[in-house]
Amino acid sequence: MQEHNDSVSSADRLPQDAYDAPTLARRGFLRAQGLMTLGALAAVSLGRSGGAWGATMSKSETEDIAILNTAIGLEYQAIAAYQVGAESGLLQKPVLDVAVKFQGHHKAHVDALAGAVHKMGGKPVAAKAAAEYQFPVAQLKTQADVLRFAAGLEKGATGAYLGAVPMFHNRDLSKAAASILGDESMHWAILLNVLGEDSVPGAFVG
Repeated sequence: MQEHNDSVSSADRLPQDAYDAPTLARRGFLRAQGLMTLGALAAVSLGRSGGAWGATMSKSETEDIAILNTAIGLEYQAIAAYQVGAESGLLQKPVLDVAVKFQGHHKAHVDALAGAVHKMGGKPVAAKAAAEYQFPVAQLKTQADVLRFAAGLEKGATGAYLGAVPMFHNRDLSKAAASILGDESMHWAILLNVLGEDSVPGAFVG
């Protein structure tokens, strides 16, 4: 991949909310200030579809699978976003290595979540084509732009998993979601740190 020796300076930085939850909200994923939880998204999904498999499951299992599938969809979005960043040619080698590592974490999340869906007798959602996410590629002009974009996604994912943890009927799934939440929040903190910003902006998440 092409490398670009572009330093992250204050001049490179975009406004704090340039690529955070409000941008994603326009694409149907998250809302700013009170993020839509995975549980709420799953409720919408359940209202629109009730596959044949759902009829043979308990209500709690159906709801848990819907939440899992929504989480899988968000993880696929993150994987695609990191691919965009990696292929942009804007990331310096050390930062590129971290981005690829984070993408690997999201792939592992998909494997774990999809495995849970299969175990419960459901069908995991498939990844979308990258173009369907309508990422603001034209606005990514510097390394800082890419990092800000990724930080916004990780912030949104942290909030989504935070909302999902108490929504699962199966407490083992709550534990798994909490573990992923911790990983997403670490990603967010590291990206903020690379941007030269406060990596722990508050005592609480959400």
